[in-house]
Amino acid sequence: MFEQLGLIGCGLMGGSFALALKRAGLVKRVVGYSKSPSTTDRARQMGVIDVEAPSALLAVAGADIVLLAVPVAATEPTLKAIRHLITPQMLVMDVGSTKADVVEAARHALRDRVGSFVPAHPIAGAETAGVGQANADLYRDRQVILTPIERTLTAQLQRAETVWTAIGCRVRKMAPQDHDAAFAAVSHLPHLLAFAAMNAVTGQAQGETFLGLGGPGFRDFTRIAGADPVMWRDILLANREEMMRQSQAFQAALAELEAAMQRGDAAALEALIARASQARSGWQMPTASSSDAP
Repeated sequence: MFEQLGLIGCGLMGGSFALALKRAGLVKRVVGYSKSPSTTDRARQMGVIDVEAPSALLAVAGADIVLLAVPVAATEPTLKAIRHLITPQMLVMDVGSTKADVVEAARHALRDRVGSFVPAHPIAGAETAGVGQANADLYRDRQVILTPIERTLTAQLQRAETVWTAIGCRVRKMAPQDHDAAFAAVSHLPHLLAFAAMNAVTGQAQGETFLGLGGPGFRDFTRIAGADPVMWRDILLANREEMMRQSQAFQAALAELEAAMQRGDAAALEALIARASQARSGWQMPTASSSDAP
């Protein structure tokens, strides 16, 4: 049981974490701060937070657990703003989708207090952001990736595992660089492709007509293109080296399909499609109830 959660960023991710902790009986009070006063006011009205804080620092004052739910580019300035209130007894986490940059930001901002920080990436979300979408079930049956560093305090890492497990997550640990390489492939690249696909269609003279004919396949493929532009700008820039590797791998696979089409090679085209179809048919999204096998 925590006495107080200091929540910095009261949107979908932060708000859902607060609601999940409250429902599980893991926290007595939530003090929240967001850059937008209307967000914190809405969060208080919804019962996401109990008290509105006028600054990130005051949200942390008196807290024994802190969650940063801010764009990854805001990690370092946010940690600098709260640094002098962080103690070895405090658990501090984030929910950023990139980790190498977040770890580097924490090293710079927290220095000798970095041991209290446990970098985290819950594999959850929705195509629409904002505290109005927050719900206590967002993290249930989802994975969360923790990327501790050599200076992470063992006690805080254990507490982080306990908290995420208690709200229904399956916890995995990875090195920050390994995390970023993996999620460039399975999360960041798909978003990039969805953004490009929408821009490609809408950039054509008949784009509106084409969109009017879109069906479930187009809807499902482009769903994630509706994601928050600021958040995804930061993610793509932060992980750009791994993203370029994955983009090149995708372009090579696309070129192979295009070449088979250009040649009119039905057998080769069918084989490439079959390989993808079989791989997709055999894939299941990992959940909290999945085996611990990689």
